Amino acid sequence: MPKNNLKLHFIWLFASLLGFSSCENSSDVVPNLRSKVDYSLLTPSTPYKQYFIDAKGDTTVDLKSGNTRYKMFAALNYYLGAAVRDNKALDANLMKAMYANSANSFTDIASLKIVGTDLNTSGLALRNSTASSKSTSEAEFARTRLDALFVEIATVSNSFATTASKGVAGKLGTYLVDSKGIETAQIIQKSLIGALQLDYIGNVLLTTGLTADNYTLVSGKKYTALEHNWDEAYGLLTLNPIYLAGSTDAVRGTSESFLGSYIWEYNKASYANFHSAFLKGRAAIVNNDLTELKKQAAFIRTESEKAIASAAVGYLAKWKTGTTDAARAHAIGEGLGFIYSLRYCTSYNVDAKFSDDILTALISSPNGFWDLTNDKINVASAAISTKFKL
Repeated sequence: MPKNNLKLHFIWLFASLLGFSSCENSSDVVPNLRSKVDYSLLTPSTPYKQYFIDAKGDTTVDLKSGNTRYKMFAALNYYLGAAVRDNKALDANLMKAMYANSANSFTDIASLKIVGTDLNTSGLALRNSTASSKSTSEAEFARTRLDALFVEIATVSNSFATTASKGVAGKLGTYLVDSKGIETAQIIQKSLIGALQLDYIGNVLLTTGLTADNYTLVSGKKYTALEHNWDEAYGLLTLNPIYLAGSTDAVRGTSESFLGSYIWEYNKASYANFHSAFLKGRAAIVNNDLTELKKQAAFIRTESEKAIASAAVGYLAKWKTGTTDAARAHAIGEGLGFIYSLRYCTSYNVDAKFSDDILTALISSPNGFWDLTNDKINVASAAISTKFKL
């Protein structure tokens, strides 16, 4: 190669390498999609959507998928109550269909502002989101368990006109229980609070979901994948623009159900900070502030789990203070459901064995509820309180 050409070749090679290096470095810092949100603007009375908008002023928040799952849960729970509310036998296949969102199984429920068609055509299903942080086999085991519980409550509901007693399914007061005195409707509801809400919000959306892309918009949408994960978590917790607005320790200020209600009831130390945590976490996503994002996600996860554990202990205590069989049966039904849900409390390193060992010690005897003693309740309460440092 001639000398002049060789000199030009090295100049070109150096420039190419310099350009390549510059591109590599620039790709490490991608400009934010939006203007930063000032954290100081966010107060407990700030509606969730207020500050999360794009350059055109359009909202980047979409709560539909989270709210749809919430309403599916509410619709299924409403049907579970029909055996007592309407004195009717339940249909196991219908409950399974609602759980899997098949066969256009949802209908309008005016009192809950539920439009059946909206749920039927959503493309979402509670079954698919149940225990979704777990392995395939563990998740399917949890889902199959719920299918079996639907069969169980359908069978028990045939005894709605019978007075329950030891070995006989029927009603204790206004509560429908099986032959062991267990209120199956409460087991289902509390199991879904743990396996659906606690697990999908805490162990999926606010854990692995935090690694989602935050630099490009989802195709055809105004939000990034990370923004949507956070919004879906909020939408599955509450239908309200301000979670627990106006609440005090004595009075819950908004209509809340399921996990959102029990956070207020059983985590008095932290419930007032939940809405702010969701706002700050969403702002942190806008600001690409990973430290703040992880901080708020950890708070939501840990304090939600603490509420579940406190509820379990609280209902065990209500069994002890109950003055009728009906009150005690209702208390233990709720308590057992929450104890099952402890297995989804991953911030506290709880596994299925911890939950199952407590459940077995409480109700594995032939007569279940009817064989409970103060000693059994005390051992269970102590184990949970120690694990969660209550």
